Amino acid sequence: MEEKTTWLTYAASWKAETAAEKRALYERSLMPDCVYRDPLMEARGWDELLAYMEDFHRQIPGGHFVTTRFEYHHGRCLAHWEMRDGAGELRGVGISHGEFGDGGRLKAMTGFFEVPSTS
Repeated sequence: MEEKTTWLTYAASWKAETAAEKRALYERSLMPDCVYRDPLMEARGWDELLAYMEDFHRQIPGGHFVTTRFEYHHGRCLAHWEMRDGAGELRGVGISHGEFGDGGRLKAMTGFFEVPSTS
């Protein structure tokens, strides 16, 4: 399924170590004007998403996502995932919703996960 490959390519961009590697994966999986949302923020376009991913890596060195289940229909997907740190330790779980645009690349990604309490 092409959509699953596209999703996995996008997910791999979270693990990629350099901005150049991330952008190469974006070329294959994301529309340039994509929108990313999660409970903590919203990023519009590749530059904002790249900045968010770089901040994520500062907080969780080697952090990445492992897709454990993928469902797709009518241009939309649900991806269940695990967030792991650089040592492979489980740091969290969640679900993301994706919307595909023309050419089969993602135009919107929305992540759902429990936000740690700050109190």
